[in-house]
Parts: sequence; C-alpha cells; structure tokens
Amino acid sequence: MYKIYPKYRYKQTLEFLKKVLPAPATVLDLGVRNPFSEIMEENGYTVYNTTGEDLDLLPEVVKNFEVDAVTSFEIFEHLISPFNVLREIECDKLITTVPLRLWFSTAYRSKTDMWDRHYHEFEDWQFDWLLEKSGWNILERKKWTNPVKKIGLRPILRRFTPRYYAVYAEKSV
Repeated sequence: MYKIYPKYRYKQTLEFLKKVLPAPATVLDLGVRNPFSEIMEENGYTVYNTTGEDLDLLPEVVKNFEVDAVTSFEIFEHLISPFNVLREIECDKLITTVPLRLWFSTAYRSKTDMWDRHYHEFEDWQFDWLLEKSGWNILERKKWTNPVKKIGLRPILRRFTPRYYAVYAEKSV
C-alpha cells in the first residue's frame, strides 16, 4: 500500500518535468541519487546529483555542473536558507517541487534521521516570493493532493488539500 502513493507523486512530478523540459536534457538534481533520479534517466534525461553536501553551508556546489536545467524535488524545505542556493545556480532553468504547508498538520520532523526534517513548509505565495527575490521568473505552476488510504479527518482532508507544489522558473535578466 505505501509504495502506491510515492509513485503517484513521481507520476505528477514526471508529467510536469516532461511538459516544461522535454527529454533529452541534462539536469543537475539537487540532493543525493534517489528513486526519482532513476525514473528521470529511464525517461531520457541525463542526471547528475549533488553528493550530500550541506547546501546551506556549501551553496556554491551547484556551480560545478554544466546542465540544461537544475531540478530540486522536495529539497528546499530542508534548507535553512534556500535563498543562497537559488542565487548560486548559474543555469537559467529551474524545475522544483516543495511540500505545501498544511493548516491541519505540523511540519514534518523525523525522530530518527536528523536530516529528514522540514525547516520550511511553504505556502505557495511564500515559495513564489522566495524564487522571485532570488532572481527567478516563474513561468509554470502545478499543485496536487496526496491522498492516503486511512480513515480519519486528516486523510479526508488530504484528498482535497494540495500537498505538493511544482514550479518551472527561468533566471530573471
């Protein structure tokens, strides 16, 4: 049951990526290699990943790659200052997703993994403002829900409340 829903998120993300950056294309995917890196490669993308560096402390690592676009799928919410990484990106295209803040749920915080925590859970306007202030012009947006097969008020709300926010942006001139 658990594996069905991450695939739904991956399906939505891949559809958005294909729409705004058709393959073949070369991307720098922020974060370590992950299942979605493999999905992108299976769909015609050449993918480089960062190697686990703390992007708050080493935002300049994004300059080490010559790519068509930078992707960031559920990464910026883990950073204390995503502004610094966004400013360092030299590539002119950015495709990114973030989880949206849910009014009925607290920010995610793993009890066992100190890196698997959300410092930010954005509202869409906050993430738009962050991108615009760091030099990006938003050209495309998409939101989707994250339904779960459980009983209760929160699972019902998750069927109707957008949880993920995808943005395609280009560097402002």
